[in-house]
Amino acid sequence: MVTILDGKAVSEKRLELLKEDISESGLYPRLATVIVGGDPASQMYVRMKHRACERVGIGSVGIECPGNATTQKVLETITRLNGDADINGILVQLPLPKQIDTDRIVSAVRIEKDVDGFHPTSLGLLMSGKPGFTPCTPTGIMTILREYKIPVAGALAVVAGRSIDVGRPMAALLTNADATVTVCHSRTKDLPAELKRADIIVSAIGKAHFITADMVKPGAVVIDVGINQLNGKLVGDVDFDAVKEIASAITPVPGGVGPMTIATLMENTFAAATRME
Repeated sequence: MVTILDGKAVSEKRLELLKEDISESGLYPRLATVIVGGDPASQMYVRMKHRACERVGIGSVGIECPGNATTQKVLETITRLNGDADINGILVQLPLPKQIDTDRIVSAVRIEKDVDGFHPTSLGLLMSGKPGFTPCTPTGIMTILREYKIPVAGALAVVAGRSIDVGRPMAALLTNADATVTVCHSRTKDLPAELKRADIIVSAIGKAHFITADMVKPGAVVIDVGINQLNGKLVGDVDFDAVKEIASAITPVPGGVGPMTIATLMENTFAAATRME
């Protein structure tokens, strides 16, 4: 019988433990979020992060820049937060509007406060096998795998998607955990064949129900990072109902990877406060 990898339950457990750790530490970590423009999805994600902060005892400050803000104006905000000793973590909500140079903004965040793990130095440390802060979504996936005692060392893992926020760091984390990793993307010649070989599939493609049962090896572990709208419903990249009949374990959408992303952000913020103490 398939195991449903309940990211919501794991995140609840992690947040309760984190709340205790913060209380016992005597520290008061603080997270600053920076959002540019009024994209409804981005606004919702930021609100969720602030609610999680309140729950575990992390202070939070939200900074909203107008949608027509320039790169220079956002850089000035980042510089101010970098110099604020009361702020332990800085999160820039992505994506940014087209007129903003995203690379410059991400690179401007002090690495000690880079709780999102997207700074080039943070990513370089991850690739070197000596990570500091690592991106929250792939790190949350590794936590799910550990919580459910799913073996990673020696497993053949296929990551579908090569984005800098999920696919590439996911591959690095799996490699660091001794998996054999293949990264697939839009130019992969035979994606179904690659997927069919995998013991662990991580899909971050962004296409509703793209991965079907015939692409999955019996007994594979399937992690679905996709968030897509289909007929008015929120669904993942994986045809959940069909694939769960074949997989040994699978994450649902919603309730799988998403909650772990926020839980990991909270853990990273506390870690930043601890290191800066």
